[in-house]
Amino acid sequence: MEKNPNIEELRSLAQTLTGQAVTDIVELPKSGSHRVYYRIALQDGNTLIGAFNDDIVENRAFFSYTRFFMEKGFPVPILLAVAPDNMHYLQSDLGNETLYDHLFANRTEKGASPETIAYYEKAVRALPALQLSGKEGLDFSVAYPRAAFDRQSMQWDLNYFKYFFLKLANVPFNEQRLEDDFNTLMDYLLTADGDYFLYRDFQSRNIMLKDGEVYFIDYQGGRKGALQYDLASLLYQVRADLSPALREHLLNVYLDTLSERMPVDRKAFVSYFQGFVLIRILQAMGAYGYRGYYERKSHFLQSIPFAVRNLQGILDHYELPMALPELTSALRAIIASDFVKPYRPGATLTVRVQSFSYRAAIPQDPSPNGGGFVFDCRVLPNPGREPRFRAFTGRDACVQEYLLAHPEIHDFERHVFALVDAAVDNYLTRHFDHLMVSFGCTGGQHRSVFFAERTAQHLACKYPEINIILKHTAQEK
Repeated sequence: MEKNPNIEELRSLAQTLTGQAVTDIVELPKSGSHRVYYRIALQDGNTLIGAFNDDIVENRAFFSYTRFFMEKGFPVPILLAVAPDNMHYLQSDLGNETLYDHLFANRTEKGASPETIAYYEKAVRALPALQLSGKEGLDFSVAYPRAAFDRQSMQWDLNYFKYFFLKLANVPFNEQRLEDDFNTLMDYLLTADGDYFLYRDFQSRNIMLKDGEVYFIDYQGGRKGALQYDLASLLYQVRADLSPALREHLLNVYLDTLSERMPVDRKAFVSYFQGFVLIRILQAMGAYGYRGYYERKSHFLQSIPFAVRNLQGILDHYELPMALPELTSALRAIIASDFVKPYRPGATLTVRVQSFSYRAAIPQDPSPNGGGFVFDCRVLPNPGREPRFRAFTGRDACVQEYLLAHPEIHDFERHVFALVDAAVDNYLTRHFDHLMVSFGCTGGQHRSVFFAERTAQHLACKYPEINIILKHTAQEK
């Protein structure tokens, strides 16, 4: 088999850095980025994260920001080594759990769990220190793709919304009057103090959780900008769907923390904050329109209802200090649009995810549908054969780490998710009400439990509008 040059480069870099042999390198699941990440296992049992990105300009921004943040003691990954080509590098391993994962894995009927809220509070308390570094010597000459969130950046975002959402969703508007409103909004936002570090994509997927603390990743798109933008990105992240009360609480936690570092006019801050919430949501809707209406990716179409809900809240409760008549008219047209309505959320589909033991019968589907997916996990490495794992299940970290260290686990998971996602997308379109997904292994303790947990978490994150029932039949017996 032909060797992967990225893996070999990272193997060499890790061995040179640590003086240890590399026992395994596993490619991590891809996200929206074009960067490729690998988990590297060392002889002593520790792990590193290796990365490959052929965009050297973007990498240099990440390297520069990370070194600066590390010197300040900010909660970011440790940059351990950079290859001479500036395309391969090593950083500390912050684990697998993001704040977004935690939010959906622990969501209650009342919304975010107390533990999740505590993590959000930690994130907004840590944010001001990171932002104020923009005034403390951070080098913006490396910023990518622009040095500031300026008029040009705002214009790009607003045009994204106009051309890839309004036009593709057949929303009527007068182009000149809309451009006039765009200019009015930008003129106002540009009067905010923009001499801070603007993370640009400060949202729960870019906040890692490890040992009870929060860590920030993927800030290489940072540039100069206003304080309010990053807070708007986090609190109004569309799929997170935080409650108005929680948003208000976290805004106050942030302002209390910021006030300890600098004088804050809360009324002025909130006015600008509302404007940055609006432009951030418009940027997100442009992305959903392009990926959904143009590329026909259902995941992005299913995000639109949550963005529409945010728009409704803005129109009902925000009072911007300027009139935006054409933009407001277009937003109300979106809310009323028959074209958009089919994607509005409704918890009509229930997905029952189960683990079981093949020593017993395959679980029966209690719905009238009479079946569903059954995935045989016995083809995978078995932790149950090792005495050290016999007292644990697939819900325990030691078992999870063992399984995730095997490449075939990631291949199996990728295929499972692709099949289940395709079925969920189809069922939502056809208004079906039930799907069963079962995972079996020999004892119903390790592999099947692991995949049932992972699948339920994946579905909760990707499809917040569906109901999920998670059962471990062998364990419950």
